[in-house]
Amino acid sequence: MSKHIAIIPARGGSKRIPNKNIVDFGGRPMLAWTVDAALSSGCFDKVLVSTDSEAIAEVALHAGATVPFLRQVGADDVTPVSQATMAALNQAEAHWATSFDTVTQLMPNCPLRQAGHVRDACAHFKAEGIAFQISCFKFGWMNPWWAHRLDAQGHPEAVFPDALRQRSQDLPALYCPSGAIWMARRQAFGEAGTFYGPGHRFLPLHWVAAMDIDDAEDLQMALLARGLLDEGSR
Repeated sequence: MSKHIAIIPARGGSKRIPNKNIVDFGGRPMLAWTVDAALSSGCFDKVLVSTDSEAIAEVALHAGATVPFLRQVGADDVTPVSQATMAALNQAEAHWATSFDTVTQLMPNCPLRQAGHVRDACAHFKAEGIAFQISCFKFGWMNPWWAHRLDAQGHPEAVFPDALRQRSQDLPALYCPSGAIWMARRQAFGEAGTFYGPGHRFLPLHWVAAMDIDDAEDLQMALLARGLLDEGSR
């Protein structure tokens, strides 16, 4: 029988929002929302929080996750998160003397992704028989085709100058990756060392479910957006 592990990378030492992974979000530590989504989805044999912080580990355990060890590598803000997840996966397999067939990475700064989104992502991943799947959202009111760079004096330079001559409704939709739900076959992930492996696919989520919280403004926006994520938008 296939074994599936969810890994939630939650290092300490965040700079833009101190203690971001356990900051209060809607009356609970931010990390707890992701642990709950993973556990409630029923998709995983193990829900592991990978952290270098005793404080985060305590919150994770209280939320119901497994924290059998602290992170050994990748606790800085330079190491790509895929590498930290790979290190945690290797630690987990050594700790439990087992191998997993599928690994899912759930970022704790995406607290509005819910169990239903995780179940849907897992079902799609299995049905499509793919090796890598990355969550994303469609750009909406912020039309990326109209993006400009500004120099020090405020002079604009269009990133997509040709698009400025077209009607917005004639331009194709563009999508942005989100850290909400990343999935991979274990062997393929080990070979590629990243979720952006050969043939990776994007799976769109509702923009609220896909929200990544990186700074104080993101946090305020996410708190305001919580009420928009109802059954009709999942």
